[in-house]
Amino acid sequence: MNEKSFGIQALGQVFVPVQELERAVAFYRDTLRIRFLFEAPPRMAFFDLDGIHLMLGEPEGSGSHGASILYYKVPDIGDAHETLVERGVTFDVDPHFVHDMGDHELWLAFFKDSEENQLALMCGVAKS
Repeated sequence: MNEKSFGIQALGQVFVPVQELERAVAFYRDTLRIRFLFEAPPRMAFFDLDGIHLMLGEPEGSGSHGASILYYKVPDIGDAHETLVERGVTFDVDPHFVHDMGDHELWLAFFKDSEENQLALMCGVAKS
């Protein structure tokens, strides 16, 4: 089998769990002065840190606070998904459309590392 050249090269987004979204948005936007992008259902807000998205979100379910999630940018989410599956990675959520960003679509896929930490692939897909 040919080894594909795929490899993670950039961090695209970090998820930070919060207890109260409105309070957290005010802190990150007004106190830290991080550029606010938008809020999206359910209970998420996005900020821009020089091209890296900071995503705040309230945990679903019991309200437990988990670890941050690293979102890795990939140029082609289909190819990245296929390559990682070939390398033995099991995906919790396969690549899927998440949000219309105006000039492109945001697609995500979720998997865990060897230590059970949640990770994600993210890709901006050009509109046809």
